[in-house]
Amino acid sequence: MSKKVNKLTEPNMRLYFLLAAVFCAVTLWIEPILGLVEAGVMALTYVYFRRTAQKRREGIQRYVEDMTDDVASAGKSSMLSAPFAMMVFRPDTQEVLWSNESFLQLTGMRENLFDNRLEDTLPGFPAQWLLEGKSECPETVVVNNRHFRVFGSLTHPSGRSGARGLLALTYWMDVTEQDELRKKSEESRPIVAVLMLDNYEELMKAGTEAARSSVLAQIDEKISAWVSGTQGLLCKYDRNRYLLLLTEKHYNTLLEGKFSVLDAVRSVVTEDGVAATLSIGVGKDADDYETLFKNAGLSIEMALSRGGDQVVVRNRLDFEFYGGKTKSTEKRTKVKSRVMANALGELISDASQVFIMGHKHADFDAVGAAAGVCCIARKRGKKAQIVIDMDDNAAGPILKRLAALPEYKDAFISGSDAFIKAQPGALLVVVDTNRPDFVESEQLLDTCNRVAVIDHHRRAASYIESAALNFHEPYASSASELVSELLQYLIDPGDLLRAEAEALFAGIVLDTKNFTMRTGGRTFEAAALLRRAGVDTADVQRLFQGTLSDMIERYDIIRHAELYHNDIAIAAVEQDIDRVTAAKAADELLTLRGVRASFVLFKHDTGVNLSARSLGEINVQLIMEKLGGGGNSTTAGGQIPDGTVDAVREQLIAAIDQYLEG
Repeated sequence: MSKKVNKLTEPNMRLYFLLAAVFCAVTLWIEPILGLVEAGVMALTYVYFRRTAQKRREGIQRYVEDMTDDVASAGKSSMLSAPFAMMVFRPDTQEVLWSNESFLQLTGMRENLFDNRLEDTLPGFPAQWLLEGKSECPETVVVNNRHFRVFGSLTHPSGRSGARGLLALTYWMDVTEQDELRKKSEESRPIVAVLMLDNYEELMKAGTEAARSSVLAQIDEKISAWVSGTQGLLCKYDRNRYLLLLTEKHYNTLLEGKFSVLDAVRSVVTEDGVAATLSIGVGKDADDYETLFKNAGLSIEMALSRGGDQVVVRNRLDFEFYGGKTKSTEKRTKVKSRVMANALGELISDASQVFIMGHKHADFDAVGAAAGVCCIARKRGKKAQIVIDMDDNAAGPILKRLAALPEYKDAFISGSDAFIKAQPGALLVVVDTNRPDFVESEQLLDTCNRVAVIDHHRRAASYIESAALNFHEPYASSASELVSELLQYLIDPGDLLRAEAEALFAGIVLDTKNFTMRTGGRTFEAAALLRRAGVDTADVQRLFQGTLSDMIERYDIIRHAELYHNDIAIAAVEQDIDRVTAAKAADELLTLRGVRASFVLFKHDTGVNLSARSLGEINVQLIMEKLGGGGNSTTAGGQIPDGTVDAVREQLIAAIDQYLEG
């Protein structure tokens, strides 16, 4: 500071005095008397200059000191009387060093505040964000029912360094009113829900007119009682549909009640023993009622495609699912199959190319359904190609039989080759999956502008949208069953090759566990159609034969199984095993007395694969969806790319607990 003041008060006068001294010396040599006079004047001038500079320097220093004191005093005063709370503490020891009056009022601890640690004064206050270099606490801090946004910074006091010398200065801004306004705004956001009796036709088929009216009256009463207290608007706008308008606040109340109306409506039973079931589609997080109603309609479609008797919520980003644990009943008509068959036939006739694609790691059901579509295309004079990885699949025996046929010469193609070969007028038929991330080639799916979907799995949150044809029946046993139904409307009995019929039959056998799971009247009708086409059931059974090593590996998996809740078998295996072997092991575990569901976990590359099976009482699809997988209520699977078997097992147990609690 002194050096800076010297520069201000003492300009560079040395040069001037040096020049004056030179002039004096010259004058002394020429005129001694005049030189002495000049030397005297120069000396007086120099003394005057030094005294004046000293006074100026002292004045400036005094001014700077006064100004510094004023600023420090103003800073201290502003900190003490600031309108928002301030507090200083040591991050390493949690010791509170100083606070202003506002902070004392905030905590209510005026006497012993500085005798306590930070965690005693403000329990749960997160201080780590300061050490991470952030200037604002990521969470809103609640103190004495008031909400605060906390800002802060770290400083080093003079003469100290390192973590032990750090001081944390925090500023507390009261945002209680803003949070309350935000909460009120969020709670008052509108929500649109569509309620639908998804088995209305079954309820109205039998019984007297009075009995049918009584059933509908009971359902109306159950729904009205459920909505009462929500201040919502409920109106019936169709014979089996209701529209409900309510706010986010009251929707959360219904959500906390786990949509008890599903159980209430299910308690209404007709004279013939048919229980009513209700599906609810909810639209939320939209800016206008039109979008909300549209999302509610999409949710209802999703609920019905997953078997009904559940709640589906469409928010801004994704779908949420509640319920759907009951075993769905068959609700198909042959009229829909005939309409879908005609539509598929027209799409194939108009297509310049026909590609058929199943899911990754194709099984007998995917290959069988693809073979059936190939037959339809051949009948329409089109050469269809099946997109499949010939090295990574679970249907090797049937693929060999089909590849040996002249009709299937060059019929199998990889996803990359199909992507290159595809033209603008190509038709892509996706079988045995409705999820875009499960198909054999996502690039091909994105390339083709005309897509037909034939699937029996319950629809997941992500599904193939904007399909030209969507034959989706979650009540069917398999995709092969659906294709078999289409065949009777599109081909003559002699057009179906025996190998194609056996491929379709093998797909049904696989997904029904030899006609013991998920079978209905239509399943046996499809099997009868294929049997008339020349299927040899013994030959089909040979397709499922494995080797002795496969059997030993399967029973080694079973040896690792443990019972969870006494009725759920979980086998976690550290080694990388074959998918088919794991699936067979999961099926085998279901034969144990008392076991209602089975799960097999095994290593695959850097991740973990899961295979899940159920007898129908436990919906394994809902459990697998929590882990990113999918399937149907009795057969499901999943894959976690990065993880250990032990970690995935813990996630699976948590998903099972959540399912059972729900």
